[in-house]
Amino acid sequence: MTTNRALRYGGRTLAFTATALGMIAAAVPAAAEEQPTAEQLMADCSSGEGKCSFNSPQIGEAYLGEPRQVSDLLFNCTDSAASQSMSWADTVGSSHSVGGSVTVGGGIEGIITASVTATYNYTWQSSHTETSSFTVNVKPGHVGWISRSQVMQRISGTWQTHYDDPKWGHYYWFVPDVVTGPAPNGTDGKHSAVVVRSRKMTAEEKKLCSTGSTQNKVFTHGG
Repeated sequence: MTTNRALRYGGRTLAFTATALGMIAAAVPAAAEEQPTAEQLMADCSSGEGKCSFNSPQIGEAYLGEPRQVSDLLFNCTDSAASQSMSWADTVGSSHSVGGSVTVGGGIEGIITASVTATYNYTWQSSHTETSSFTVNVKPGHVGWISRSQVMQRISGTWQTHYDDPKWGHYYWFVPDVVTGPAPNGTDGKHSAVVVRSRKMTAEEKKLCSTGSTQNKVFTHGG
């Protein structure tokens, strides 16, 4: 698997940062083997060893995420339709393209939040949780569950890492990144969706009908 490499200054970026921040022009270009990975720079941002900012955030259009099961499974082993109220809970987190998930309360989360808020006056959330209940109707010989799709949004930007002393031969390193996370319901006209889904039981699942603990053979099972 190819390892992400950090981007050093160059071209127009050098011209801008050398004027605004200084000291970069005096840095000696590092050899390829001395370049850090993007993951190493993100670790320094998270720990505070590097003084990091998430520059020029660009918010993409909201979209509906992939549906995911958020409840237990409801098995109907009877000869008639079954109906049961089921509770559900769903927590959707954030991830970024160069460092995996965004940890709630971590240094990365705070930097992204501050940058997006300053640029757009928009409160970015790295995690969103919802809980509720829904009535699930299941046909005989079928299994049903509750599924939910969360409104999501991507934010692209560039990490700037500043060291008091050169690290890997430079004071500053730049890493492009794309952050994907939950967005408020109704963003760009998109709304989270909660639906009931069902399918026929598999042969293995039908065996559960003979071992279910309830007399009416309508029972739930963790999915």
